[in-house]
Amino acid sequence: MTGSGPAEDDAGNADLGTVFRALADEHRRTVIVKLAADGSDREHTCNSFDLPVSKQTQTHHFRVLREAGLIHEINYGNRKGIRLRRAEINRRLPGLLDLLTAERRDTGTGGSA
Repeated sequence: MTGSGPAEDDAGNADLGTVFRALADEHRRTVIVKLAADGSDREHTCNSFDLPVSKQTQTHHFRVLREAGLIHEINYGNRKGIRLRRAEINRRLPGLLDLLTAERRDTGTGGSA
């Protein structure tokens, strides 16, 4: 399996507090908004988000999002792919992605249009 570890299988069962803590950080919200804006749900590389943080901090942010059940990481050895777990998010928290996208649009910060 190409998943990134045992936490991947249980990620869809993360509690609401874990999801909200993951989204409390503006960089992590930016990642989710950019993924949500891509309606094709294609895989993105970690570097495609252009976060203004160190590689170590970026790795931490993706781990928090994965453990909250918001993204799926695919480990290719020398790089990782990231996909939004849109279906699981919409099933567990209907309207969350729309809310996050609307927030970014209204404030004009981060994320894509």
